[in-house]
Amino acid sequence: MPPQMPDQTQRLRCSACGNLTRFDVVRSRRTREFIHVDLAGEPTVEEVEVISEEVAEVRCRWCASTAVELVARPTTD
Repeated sequence: MPPQMPDQTQRLRCSACGNLTRFDVVRSRRTREFIHVDLAGEPTVEEVEVISEEVAEVRCRWCASTAVELVARPTTD
Protein backbone atom coordinates (compact mmCIF):
# COMPACT_ATOMS: atom_id res chain seq x y z
CA MET A 1 0.00 0.00 0.00
CA PRO A 2 1.44 3.44 -0.87
CA PRO A 3 2.22 5.81 2.00
CA GLN A 4 -0.57 8.14 3.10
CA MET A 5 -0.40 11.77 4.08
CA PRO A 6 -2.05 12.94 7.31
CA ASP A 7 -5.40 14.68 7.50
CA GLN A 8 -6.60 17.18 10.13
CA THR A 9 -6.70 14.53 12.87
CA GLN A 10 -3.37 12.82 12.17
CA ARG A 11 0.34 13.53 11.85
CA LEU A 12 3.43 11.67 10.70
CA ARG A 13 5.77 9.90 13.14
CA CYS A 14 8.95 7.94 12.43
CA SER A 15 8.71 4.53 14.12
CA ALA A 16 12.51 4.23 14.16
CA CYS A 17 13.58 7.46 15.89
CA GLY A 18 10.35 9.19 17.00
CA ASN A 19 10.71 12.24 14.70
CA LEU A 20 7.45 14.20 14.36
CA THR A 21 8.57 17.21 12.34
CA ARG A 22 10.89 16.53 9.38
CA PHE A 23 10.13 14.21 6.46
CA ASP A 24 11.10 13.91 2.81
CA VAL A 25 8.06 13.19 0.65
CA VAL A 26 8.35 11.94 -2.93
CA ARG A 27 5.12 12.50 -4.85
CA SER A 28 3.82 12.89 -8.37
CA ARG A 29 1.19 15.53 -9.07
CA ARG A 30 -0.89 16.38 -12.08
CA THR A 31 -2.05 19.98 -11.84
CA ARG A 32 -3.88 22.64 -13.77
CA GLU A 33 -2.36 26.09 -13.27
CA PHE A 34 -3.57 29.56 -14.17
CA ILE A 35 -0.47 31.52 -15.12
CA HIS A 36 -0.51 35.29 -15.54
CA VAL A 37 2.30 36.66 -17.70
CA ASP A 38 2.99 40.37 -17.18
CA LEU A 39 3.92 42.74 -19.99
CA ALA A 40 7.63 42.17 -19.27
CA GLY A 41 7.12 38.43 -19.86
CA GLU A 42 7.45 37.32 -16.21
CA PRO A 43 5.03 34.48 -15.36
CA THR A 44 3.23 34.22 -12.02
CA VAL A 45 1.18 31.19 -11.01
CA GLU A 46 -2.07 32.57 -9.61
CA GLU A 47 -4.14 29.40 -9.16
CA VAL A 48 -3.28 25.72 -8.83
CA GLU A 49 -5.80 22.89 -9.03
CA VAL A 50 -4.48 19.44 -8.10
CA ILE A 51 -6.08 16.95 -10.48
CA SER A 52 -4.34 13.86 -9.08
CA GLU A 53 -1.58 13.12 -6.60
CA GLU A 54 0.32 9.95 -5.75
CA VAL A 55 2.67 9.70 -2.78
CA ALA A 56 5.49 7.29 -3.63
CA GLU A 57 7.63 7.51 -0.47
CA VAL A 58 7.79 9.18 2.93
CA ARG A 59 11.23 9.07 4.56
CA CYS A 60 12.38 10.42 7.93
CA ARG A 61 14.74 13.35 7.44
CA TRP A 62 16.65 12.54 10.66
CA CYS A 63 17.37 8.81 10.31
CA ALA A 64 16.37 8.12 6.66
CA SER A 65 13.96 5.36 7.71
CA THR A 66 10.83 4.66 5.66
CA ALA A 67 9.11 3.29 8.79
CA VAL A 68 6.85 6.34 8.98
CA GLU A 69 3.36 5.95 10.39
CA LEU A 70 0.25 8.04 10.87
CA VAL A 71 -0.60 8.81 14.50
CA ALA A 72 -3.35 10.87 16.10
CA ARG A 73 -2.64 14.55 16.72
CA PRO A 74 -2.77 15.58 20.36
CA THR A 75 -6.03 17.19 21.37
CA THR A 76 -6.11 20.83 22.43
CA ASP A 77 -9.03 20.40 24.87
